[in-house]
Amino acid sequence: MNWFSIFSDPNTQWILMGSMLLGLSSGVIGSFAYLRKQSLMGDALSHAALPGICIAFMVTGTKSIFFFLIGAIIAGILATVFISYITRNSRIKQDSALGIILTVFFGVGIVLLTQIQHSNSGNQSGLDKFLFGHAASLIQTDVYTIAGISVFLVAISFLFFKEFKLLSFDPDFAKGIGLPTLLLDQFIMMLIVTAVVIGIQAVGVVLMAALLITPAVAARYWTEKLHVMVIVAGLFGALSGFAGTVISTMANNLPTGPLIVLSATVLFVGSIVFAPYRGVLAKSRLRLSAKNEYKNCFTNQRVKEKSL
Repeated sequence: MNWFSIFSDPNTQWILMGSMLLGLSSGVIGSFAYLRKQSLMGDALSHAALPGICIAFMVTGTKSIFFFLIGAIIAGILATVFISYITRNSRIKQDSALGIILTVFFGVGIVLLTQIQHSNSGNQSGLDKFLFGHAASLIQTDVYTIAGISVFLVAISFLFFKEFKLLSFDPDFAKGIGLPTLLLDQFIMMLIVTAVVIGIQAVGVVLMAALLITPAVAARYWTEKLHVMVIVAGLFGALSGFAGTVISTMANNLPTGPLIVLSATVLFVGSIVFAPYRGVLAKSRLRLSAKNEYKNCFTNQRVKEKSL
């Protein structure tokens, strides 16, 4: 299959556009989750979306992406409320609360999914694809939905950039100057939930957390400035969506969602190795240069001592 036939196919064009926009918004939102040490939040929220999808199907009886989105958003909001309640009203730390909510919601989702698959409804076929994603099922209306929400997420991130920056690096100072830190914290959670919801059809609830965090972690190796990191993370996410979709199209019977995540992982590994200041090669050159400088200084000192 040549490149022209790939990009000329309308179905591939829609999938490609949807995957790139999904990667872009996930990278931008994931940057703030990563900096706030909430990398597992995306994992918890993506798993929490599964029972919302199942309940939406059981109530409506149709596989409507609109109702699935509503169900997933409600489930994600409940998950964030439970996590906040547990951490604020008990001695349980946030990582433990995340693990509890993740497993409980995902377990409920699996039970509901099994119940649906054994029901007499004729529309349940394919519902389990939300576990691992099925980007090939994206249609024009789905891409329009992803595009609209992605633009909204990116716009909100840049509109509230200063507030999110303060909340990520110095929440005490942000609270001291009068910012509603609790409200902003819940707002960021809502943005993460929204990013997860639009990605579950393409990537799935299991792998969505990786698409949120991996581009952000990779971007962190390339810069010390937050605004540059957010932009690079978005670009890495979009590039991952592009590469995963193209590879999936060229290779038969390979799923798009996992390939998108693997493409992001390749960018992450490349960042670890080749980043100009924080990469392995850069640090090795710095250590070698320091070692040679020390050796030269020591040699010069010995030469001076001998000459005296």
